[in-house]
Amino acid sequence: MQRAGGLLNAYCLKEFIGPFIGCIGGFTIILVSGLLFELTDLILIRRVPAEAVLRMLLCKLPGIVVLALPVGVLFGTLLALGRLGKDGELTVIRALGLSFPRIAAPFLFAGLLVSLVVFWANESIVPRSNHAYENLVRRYILQEVTPLIKEQVFFKGADNCFYYIDQVDSNLLQGIFIYDPGREGPARLITARRGSVQEGHWRLEDGVLRELDDEGFVTMEMGFASFNLSVPERLDAYLIQQKTTDEMNRRELGEHIQLFAASGVNLTPILVDYHLKLALPLASLIFALLAAPLGTWSSGRFFGITASLIIAFAYYVLTALCRSLGINGAVWPLAAAWAPNCILTALGAYLLWRVDRI
Repeated sequence: MQRAGGLLNAYCLKEFIGPFIGCIGGFTIILVSGLLFELTDLILIRRVPAEAVLRMLLCKLPGIVVLALPVGVLFGTLLALGRLGKDGELTVIRALGLSFPRIAAPFLFAGLLVSLVVFWANESIVPRSNHAYENLVRRYILQEVTPLIKEQVFFKGADNCFYYIDQVDSNLLQGIFIYDPGREGPARLITARRGSVQEGHWRLEDGVLRELDDEGFVTMEMGFASFNLSVPERLDAYLIQQKTTDEMNRRELGEHIQLFAASGVNLTPILVDYHLKLALPLASLIFALLAAPLGTWSSGRFFGITASLIIAFAYYVLTALCRSLGINGAVWPLAAAWAPNCILTALGAYLLWRVDRI
């Protein structure tokens, strides 16, 4: 019986692997083609060197492949089980006394394995490639556009200070956070409601300056109406250090959240993305769970393709909606990140349970 189970697993995965790889290739080509169309304008309109545009394309490729992997699992599971059902093999297997959850096990294992790969890639490869892409964009496209400092983006200056600006309007800044680890004195936290970029310094207004001891406790706190912060370098030099949440992995985001927790900065958008970095990689496993019972309804490739597009579209639209609600404070960040996963997992588990009872 154990040998038969191993043969079943191998047979199911053999049916799965072809559509899985084909979908990843096709989906990647579609997304790359759309990106290439946009990047071609940089060569023709902005006169960006073709070599730089090619580097941009290569930098975006890891993120595109990672996005295609869960859709590949969804498509592969639907087509594999659909083929087994259409040719009557699924009926024969179930007649041997195997439950449908046992038949679906190899597809769930494949989904779990892909989820682990996606999580690893999102922690190690994708943030670095996104950062390289954004730096190329900043260098060739945004070099003449002000402001150079983006809002709601972390960056570290050459002075080893950490900076965060909530809103930027030309040279006017709002919601300013600066952490100075203290090279020749105590560490300092500086927060200000607003400020402006001046020649060689930032003028901060309506803020608080705190000094911290080695354990992070406040030893001195002083409010100020205005404060001139010396900036030792041109703003251009900060550009390469700026990072959006897409350019950081979950560990880096967690470190920034911990650093910023006592500053009074609104961390809700960052918290939502922090939780999403764990929730989104599980899409592959959830898609396998949902696709397995739906595969028994399949009558051919058309159903598999259509169902894959509908499910993937619904999941990512729901994720975008919940993220927006979370960022705007309408939903708790943890709930905003995990709600789509919970909804589709509950639906998939119910359908999987129901197959053997029809």
